[in-house]
Amino acid sequence: MMNPTAVGTLVFAGSFGGALVGFALRPRLPEHLFSAESKSSVQAAMALVTMMTALILGLVTAAAKGTYDETARGLRQIAGEVLVLDRLLARYGPETMETRRALKLLLAERVDAIWPLDHERRPPPDGMRVQQRAEMIAAQLRHLVPQTDDQQWLKARAVDLSESLLGERWAVFATRSEAISAPFLAILLFWLTIAFTSFGLLAPPNFLVVSAQLLCALSIGAAVFLIMELDSPFGGLLKVSADPLRYALAHIAQ
Repeated sequence: MMNPTAVGTLVFAGSFGGALVGFALRPRLPEHLFSAESKSSVQAAMALVTMMTALILGLVTAAAKGTYDETARGLRQIAGEVLVLDRLLARYGPETMETRRALKLLLAERVDAIWPLDHERRPPPDGMRVQQRAEMIAAQLRHLVPQTDDQQWLKARAVDLSESLLGERWAVFATRSEAISAPFLAILLFWLTIAFTSFGLLAPPNFLVVSAQLLCALSIGAAVFLIMELDSPFGGLLKVSADPLRYALAHIAQ
């Protein structure tokens, strides 16, 4: 997974660096190259490149935001279903107390690994080990021996819910996507560099123009940084909230 700060900085440096190269080349090129017809042709070509870049960035931003929102919704759903599962087991009877405690311990370890309260860096949890422990809890539910019709119904509902949680857990925690891959970044950086180089070639390097190019390059770098952050919902500055899972953790096995 690429580092969002490094990628954003690279995009900013490539964009503004292109503008600086354009400013440096402008006085070294023959004046006849800057005729009105030449400027008009270059501006039309760069308008097309700029439009494509803006369109692609918009689509990628929407995709990354959709992934982030879907992850947040998945966590809320998991938290709600964990609470429902715990209440089903509580209604089943005291013989499920150990299973409820195991469920709470598993959830607590998962939350603490991803959202540590002390902000210390922890090694990523072993996904397969976590899955095996979750499957053991589901097996414990299947091995319950109901004594009444109510317990039979509660067991069936709890087993179904535990299997649903196993699937949702994989969907939320195990799925990883990259909105910006290395080849995509290389092409995007190439587009931005030639666009900003043309801006530098066609404009005099005064304070206003240089400042505008700097702010534009900074904005695009920040946009790419934001996309990368949204694409990493369990890390970075824009980590999804753990509040739904912490709420569930505070209310299960009571």
